[in-house]
Amino acid sequence: MAFPSAPAGYQAAPDLLRGKTILVTGAGDGIGRSAALSYAAHGATVILLGRTESKLEQVYDQIEAAGGPKPALVALDLATATEDNILHLATGLAGEFSHLDGLLHNASILGERRPIENAGYASWQQVMQVNVNAQFLLTRHLLPLLQAAPAASIIFTSSGVGRTGKAYWGAYAVSKFATEGFMQVLASELENTSRVRVNSLNPGPTNTGMRRAAYPAETPTDNPAAEDIMSTYLYLMGDDSVGITGRAFNAQ
Repeated sequence: MAFPSAPAGYQAAPDLLRGKTILVTGAGDGIGRSAALSYAAHGATVILLGRTESKLEQVYDQIEAAGGPKPALVALDLATATEDNILHLATGLAGEFSHLDGLLHNASILGERRPIENAGYASWQQVMQVNVNAQFLLTRHLLPLLQAAPAASIIFTSSGVGRTGKAYWGAYAVSKFATEGFMQVLASELENTSRVRVNSLNPGPTNTGMRRAAYPAETPTDNPAAEDIMSTYLYLMGDDSVGITGRAFNAQ
């Protein structure tokens, strides 16, 4: 099966996201950081969500130094977040913003890379908590804010091993299959009743900490930097993709 990227030669307009408010999970590092910086550079007010406040503060400062709209910062560890935590977050955002134009589900953890017969249940549960359960809670409780927008976008982060299962990828692969299913179900539910579009995006091999952990023998610089794969992230978040929903994209 072929998975599309942004249209060939796509160049996001400098003001593509002007006036939009977008929440990015895992915004302190890697692809989440690059997406947050890219969204802000194209005019968005970005809500930076992550578990390490010091990393979020660095992204916050970088956005401000570049002249981007003043971001918001939410330090929250999705590995331990409860539904009450997410409800509190949603209530706080509703008090600050009239609507939410975008939600990038980027945060995820790798977990163990070992055969299923040797997999640990505690690690399995943690991967599912961060990669599946937390994004369900965020989606469920932020949906009213997204539905209040003129046109909103939810992007779920997928993986090649969430589309074709491979040995030793364990809970991570299963969590990404769940993510693809979640995207399809939600897109189908919202397609004719909402202005919210829902798609998945596989970043592909990228020079990030997770990739280096998964492939320690690989030369990291053989893969593109996170900031070099932002075209489809911008395309799916901006109004150029209005009307496109329920589809699985590749960033590369």
